Amino acid sequence: MGMPQLWFASPRVLPKAEKLQGRVVVLDIAFAATVGTSISFEAITKPFLDGLGDRLAAWVDHHDHEKHAQFKYDSRFVLSTKAEHGACPEMVTAELVRQTGPIDCICTHVDLDGLYAAAKWILGGKEPYKGADDDARAVDTRVGTPGAIGTRIDRALRAKFRDDQLKRAVVQYLVGGLQKGPHEELIREAAEEFERRDAKTQELAGRFTLRGRVAVVDTAGAAGQFDKTDLLLAGQAKAPVSMVRDSGMLTIAAAFDSGWDFVELFKLGGGMPTRVTIPEASSARARGEAPPNGAVGSPLDDAIATINNAPAPTPRMVGKDHDHD
Repeated sequence: MGMPQLWFASPRVLPKAEKLQGRVVVLDIAFAATVGTSISFEAITKPFLDGLGDRLAAWVDHHDHEKHAQFKYDSRFVLSTKAEHGACPEMVTAELVRQTGPIDCICTHVDLDGLYAAAKWILGGKEPYKGADDDARAVDTRVGTPGAIGTRIDRALRAKFRDDQLKRAVVQYLVGGLQKGPHEELIREAAEEFERRDAKTQELAGRFTLRGRVAVVDTAGAAGQFDKTDLLLAGQAKAPVSMVRDSGMLTIAAAFDSGWDFVELFKLGGGMPTRVTIPEASSARARGEAPPNGAVGSPLDDAIATINNAPAPTPRMVGKDHDHD
């Protein structure tokens, strides 16, 4: 089985189109959301699309974005919302792979969802193991519990999320039938690293303070690495919305089935509705707008006030019987 060129990317950090070989499939990469003046669909996603041109074979993604409507008549784009598909691999079907035809390169998201989607595409639309789609959905939505394989790979990737060698090992491990060997060993070692940093995550979890609907923690001064996803989940155990302030950025999250849409609330244009990361500088006051309800305070205060002043969200049903409603 020939392995296509693999390129790992994110909505805000896309490769130069000329670096991607031949016909290209893009998986689990959202159109860039609008944050400030330098990050937007027009500044990041459109130049990449223009650069690929007719070499784009398919773009498969499940993140909300206001620009999706512009591509509904282009059969190369298979786009949905997070509510319709909790994860991307379930969108990669044998029929889609067959219709798309031979490809030379896969450009996929850096997380488990993206890597599973890439492996499934290489396997012709077949799950790399029974339950892989369910594992990807559980990891990407944080609803339900992934199996042992998904849990180990998720922890490995979160421990070394910048390690492209590990990402390649994950795809090759999945495509190769979960065989023991160097790929499996690399994943196991990274998962063990995750366990070591969990102590710092738990320490930071004890710092959360409650401000209305929001549990907020500031990581300033924290020594050592921590896992942001688990830290956000710890905050969600204390309040409906969790917020982590880290290095000038605010990461905001709520349960997948909560009904919160932070993309709309913070006017980002696109992304995952229940988890966003925004620079503090993108607050209302920093944009020159009036703070929410006349709030007086820091950009952090503005963001918290925006959430606390928003209408109560309507929870939505989640589960295998409702994911595609």
